[in-house]
Amino acid sequence: MNVSINAHIGREHYRTEIRTATNLIIADEPTDNGGEGMGFSPHELLAAALGGCTNATVRMYADRKGWPLEAIDTHVSIEHGDSFDVTHIKRTVRFTGNLTAEQRERLLYIANRCPIHRTLTGAIDVHTDLLD
Repeated sequence: MNVSINAHIGREHYRTEIRTATNLIIADEPTDNGGEGMGFSPHELLAAALGGCTNATVRMYADRKGWPLEAIDTHVSIEHGDSFDVTHIKRTVRFTGNLTAEQRERLLYIANRCPIHRTLTGAIDVHTDLLD
């Protein structure tokens, strides 16, 4: 799967427009970090990606199986030190519905197989090019 976005910032402190071919979101720093708080911070976007992917992946699986999953609630928190050398991501998932213990365990397994979870726990290589 290939994903591509374009991020643009002008003179604003630190409002950034992030675009795909069909969508736009705003990222910004919180006011205590010099921003206007007009959008998700970059770390909130990362947490949102994991939460959204977890929920969608589990929902797809439960629907395909015909299981009585009524709702999925996921909470994600990210903590790191000042140097960003170590990051701790905590995800808590709640499944609502008349599910067996075995179904709940399988859904947790599926949550851990969502593409963003796999991306974050796998090998990551970031290469940056400078354009003229």
